[in-house]
Amino acid sequence: MKFAIILAVLSSPLLPQWPTWGGPDRNFAVRDSPPLANQWPKQGPRRLWTRPLGDGYSAIAIDRGTLYTGYRHGTEDRVVAIDAATGATRWEAGYPSRFVNAYSEGVGPGPYVMPQAAGDRLVMVTGTGKLVSIDRNTGRAVWHRELWSDLGGERLPYGYTSHPLLYKDTLICLVGADWWSGAAAFRQSDGELLWKRIKFKNAYSSPLLIQAGGKEQVVALGGEEVIAFEPAGGGLLWRLPHQTPYGIAVSTPVWNGVDMLFTASAYGKGAQGIRVTATGASAWSDPKIQSHFGNGVIRNGVLYLTSGYNGPAFLSAVDPESGKIRWQERGFSKGQIVLADGKLIVLDQEGVLGRVRANPDKFEELSRAQVLEKFSWTPPTSPEPTSTSATARQSSRSIWRRETFPPLVRIPCELSLGRRQRTGPRFPHPQASGPALRIPDAAGPQ
Repeated sequence: MKFAIILAVLSSPLLPQWPTWGGPDRNFAVRDSPPLANQWPKQGPRRLWTRPLGDGYSAIAIDRGTLYTGYRHGTEDRVVAIDAATGATRWEAGYPSRFVNAYSEGVGPGPYVMPQAAGDRLVMVTGTGKLVSIDRNTGRAVWHRELWSDLGGERLPYGYTSHPLLYKDTLICLVGADWWSGAAAFRQSDGELLWKRIKFKNAYSSPLLIQAGGKEQVVALGGEEVIAFEPAGGGLLWRLPHQTPYGIAVSTPVWNGVDMLFTASAYGKGAQGIRVTATGASAWSDPKIQSHFGNGVIRNGVLYLTSGYNGPAFLSAVDPESGKIRWQERGFSKGQIVLADGKLIVLDQEGVLGRVRANPDKFEELSRAQVLEKFSWTPPTSPEPTSTSATARQSSRSIWRRETFPPLVRIPCELSLGRRQRTGPRFPHPQASGPALRIPDAAGPQ
């Protein structure tokens, strides 16, 4: 049996914001976080509300007091807007998505991408690569594009999971194609294709915007390489090999804000550090540092992540300049991390939520609570410091709202009850009431 849960707390009169993948800076860090208490009560965070949802792997965005996420209903993917204070449905929008995951015995059909807030719109992508722009106030579909059929994109066997990059008035999408449309940009207002460039093999990772070598660069981890290109026109800047078995590279690259880029995947490939100026050059690599589906965060020049694949997982502190492992500790399984108040908010795939001090010299656990059951794969969502809340999502039919002790963590996550752990490819799965808006299963802007 599968089910989905969202846990949340809002204990500030101001509204928290986490509108896009990885937060406002796409780095899974809360800006200027107020102090976080070190301990939860023994029984864990207090539940404030619960509500039904449906299956799905979509993470949760929060903006202007509304939660946005995606879930599965029959052969439709749906986007739902939820009142953050009460859990009530504000609207739903449904659209056809007849996708079957190649590992369907262990992974659901999606959706895998979270709705991202951009002005008066939400941006969503289905498992079949349908890019949809939705009016965030009504749920009305404004336009959509078919990334696979329109642009000849690579039809990934485990679904489209890459989050578009919002850049000025454009949406930059990884498509993956053999005929120079591996990346593409669309105008946010009407979906017009502005450019398509680059030939590369796509994967499941999301692109990241960085500033290096005196210019803006979009960096992306593909199935065979790391690439960088210009956000304005898609011109290729550099590329470096990163050959992941089966092409399953999932984790978003991590940027130290200066000159080092960290990329990692699993299946035996491991990690590498790339020194970026106007070009990119590999500084180090280590097959022992593997990131399967999780993310990494940077604090005071040190990288933190859960490292592992099929065997034991280790919460790890790594020097991104050299690849030196500063410390590793068992105790959490593979998972996701949000950085707030100098603390790592860790959610592992067994449903354990923990707080660990971001100490570069030693592992320092502060508290933990069993809030979900395995498997929990969707990344944490942590609102900005105007709130003290926690939201979490498993993979089927309810949403909880829970109190943390100030502040906050919003944690969409995945779980399957009564299932043994599987060893195949995994991607980080929720029914709600309200009218559904059906989007035609046709190509091109509408």
